[in-house]
Amino acid sequence: MSMVTSEHLYKAFGRFMAVRDVCFSVERGEIVGFLGPNGAGKTTTMKMLTGYLPPTAGTASIAGHDIMEEPLEARRHMGYMPENVPLYDEMRVYEYLSYRARIKGLYGSFVRKQVGFVIDRCGLEPKRKDMIRTLSKGYRQRVGLADALLGEPELLILDEPTNGLDPNQIRQIRELIRSLAAEHTVILSTHILSEVEMICNKVIIIDNGAIKAADTPEKLTGGLRAAGRVSVEYKGDLDPVMKELSLIPSVKKIIYEGLLPGGWQRLIVRAEPGTDTREKIAAVINRLGYPVRHLYRHIPSLEDVFVEMTRHD
Repeated sequence: MSMVTSEHLYKAFGRFMAVRDVCFSVERGEIVGFLGPNGAGKTTTMKMLTGYLPPTAGTASIAGHDIMEEPLEARRHMGYMPENVPLYDEMRVYEYLSYRARIKGLYGSFVRKQVGFVIDRCGLEPKRKDMIRTLSKGYRQRVGLADALLGEPELLILDEPTNGLDPNQIRQIRELIRSLAAEHTVILSTHILSEVEMICNKVIIIDNGAIKAADTPEKLTGGLRAAGRVSVEYKGDLDPVMKELSLIPSVKKIIYEGLLPGGWQRLIVRAEPGTDTREKIAAVINRLGYPVRHLYRHIPSLEDVFVEMTRHD
């Protein structure tokens, strides 16, 4: 059984369709990056999964429990950290987490045990007695993450957990999320694509309320047109090189980028995704007797995937 299943989810606000026909699944133990431009429908989808918003149509299940028919059971299996964590500034850290634990149905000595566990897990021990209003943005995010961990949920849904943090704080929260992934299924929404590449084993890209792609980062980057792109610089005539390179079976297109200082020609060779034509390109140019000073195969990134999937030009 999948940890999360979304089946034809729609969400309309008046005439505006924020989410349309969203279908995906998340298996137990996966770390999923949920990506999309601002206003793409990420947060709306997450709020439907967590029960904060009812879908206009369709449904979803968490650990086999339908979010509409069994909302309490579904919520017991998840911890949710919203984009803007709502905290009570006039409470101390341990007081707030104890209060949240009781709201979630924990009681007695288990509250104290759980609060102690999440404080330790999220590096909050030095701040446990501090008033929340005195905490930095980074520590406030840690409190929100500790709240999501209360009750030992199988699923963590984290909406922009590094939003507004400085580079050092981002690194600390990233390492914390990476450590949590060993024990929880994680859905992570973020604008920082390097985070997703480093910690996620599956990526879902949403744009204009619809899913554009869902696969491993490796498969998404391997399928791009850019995956077969090679840039080359050589010194010699243009026409014979263009003619010979066009005869290589995997080559789809050759783009001339101009004459560089010193008489060096620069070309971009586009080949079938997943192919490496560098050796054949070098052999062609060497056979014509021209020197080569640069030969580079472009390695596509998740940013390339994101741009290609969400560009509207």
